[in-house]
Amino acid sequence: MRTGVKYVVGGVTAAVLGVVGVGAYNVYEAFSGDSASDGAPAGAASRPTGPPSGEEVRVTARDFLAAWSKGDVDSAAVLTDNAEGARQALNGFRTDARVSKVTFKAGESAGDKVPFHVTAELAAGKGESDGEDEEKHTTWAYDSALRVVRGKTTGKALVDWQPTVVHPGLRRGESLRTGSDGAPPVKAVDRNGSELDAEEMPSLGPILPALRESYGKKAGGVQGVEVRVIGESGEPGRTLLTIVKGRPGTLRTTLDARVQRAAEAAVKDYREASVVVVKPGSGDILAVANHRSDQFNAAFQGRLAPGSTMKVVTAAMLMEKGLVSAGKSVECPKYASAGGRSFHNQGMFQIDGGTFSDSFARSCNTAFVGLADRVSGTDLNSEAQDVFGLGRDWKVGIPTFDGSVPQSDGADTPASLIGQGRVQANPLNMASVAATAKAGYFSQPVLVSQELDDRPIARASRSLPPSVAAQLRAMMRRTAVSGTGARAMAGLGGDIGAKTGSAEADGQGDANSWFLGYRNDAAAAAVVQQGGHGGDAAGPIVRRVLAAGR
Repeated sequence: MRTGVKYVVGGVTAAVLGVVGVGAYNVYEAFSGDSASDGAPAGAASRPTGPPSGEEVRVTARDFLAAWSKGDVDSAAVLTDNAEGARQALNGFRTDARVSKVTFKAGESAGDKVPFHVTAELAAGKGESDGEDEEKHTTWAYDSALRVVRGKTTGKALVDWQPTVVHPGLRRGESLRTGSDGAPPVKAVDRNGSELDAEEMPSLGPILPALRESYGKKAGGVQGVEVRVIGESGEPGRTLLTIVKGRPGTLRTTLDARVQRAAEAAVKDYREASVVVVKPGSGDILAVANHRSDQFNAAFQGRLAPGSTMKVVTAAMLMEKGLVSAGKSVECPKYASAGGRSFHNQGMFQIDGGTFSDSFARSCNTAFVGLADRVSGTDLNSEAQDVFGLGRDWKVGIPTFDGSVPQSDGADTPASLIGQGRVQANPLNMASVAATAKAGYFSQPVLVSQELDDRPIARASRSLPPSVAAQLRAMMRRTAVSGTGARAMAGLGGDIGAKTGSAEADGQGDANSWFLGYRNDAAAAAVVQQGGHGGDAAGPIVRRVLAAGR
């Protein structure tokens, strides 16, 4: 039954504490409780049951909003199912978000949900952009909603305490802060000068604020006064309200808007998917995209076993040591044992009388595992760092995880050779591996030119020997043309190469799908968690972004 609830809750000015831009309340702590707040004993005979009635919803919402508007935080908090969490958040709304007065207008309820309109007056300090000293006041209006639920302990009707009660844009772990203490705004543009828009390119949502923090001042921007979301770890996030407009500086990135759009479209068809495109020879990052249920930038900061895409690094190491060459005969049985463990090929295939190139193109695990007793626990680690630059403390422009290929022993060594065990990487790392194979040498990926801030760029100790680089590219081309990557790369012209990967993860039913490849002057890598075979999910993503290249 729908109950009309149309009432206005008056606002009373509340004291404003603290200094502009200092402090933020933590919504994770404020909304993590699940306790009733009325204090009655459990199992009371008179405890109501069932969903709250329309009248209970109306009265609870009215009383809660009235107490909040008057600044009576304690009275408002006990009308929720998490009194302590509500108390912290509502106090933070007044002090850290700088709200001096707030009024509410409730809309028509629908079942247990009551929408309401918020009008908040902010005393937000002065902005840096206009040179004025007086405090800025502004009105912030937005819509939110609350739900009324039955208290678990007493059965009373209570507000279900969620971060969206304070503001619909808040999630667990986030805070609000009003002030001018953040970095100046920036207008981020791609390599050709086209402005980058997070609404058009949603994967840039967590990236553009990070660029602002790193380069706002260096790009020549001047900060204004804003209400901003602050992440659980204290990192500034998106802006919810601009009170005094700052002057943005222009920040040129290495991204290519055309390739970025292709990357955004490519990941949309898959859950928990990420892709990165890098320019071989320069390390310029042309695109980065994530399609996930959270805001985590897994493309840059993920840590997953890369599976058989790691065989690009392993193959280079084995050839440098003289243990194999592309045309040398290598055994590829259905099963192989090493380090006290048994390994098999996907689909239980075997290759009789084949070469190392055959095993690479078909991604034969046992051919690589069979050579584990002829390498040391430091060989793959050295190849990964000294030639491919993994784990070299990259300075991309924003925080990244730069790959980890630890020294190994025992059962870890054969697992590491096929990208399992303790090896960890993300699409940025593996796109760089593909770019290194294509160019023959490592160039640290960058999102912003080093010339802007003269930051130290990671270097590899040496390049791939020319003969090894040539064989590696020939095997990757064969993989793309007639091996496990052929279906995904079908129809792509030019100089192409690829490697598929499937990585098992504890607790997952399906393996993670990995794929890396290059075409002409673009190299890419993608992962789809629980996507299965590399050519089935990650492969089409890589193909799509490579097809967008010139």
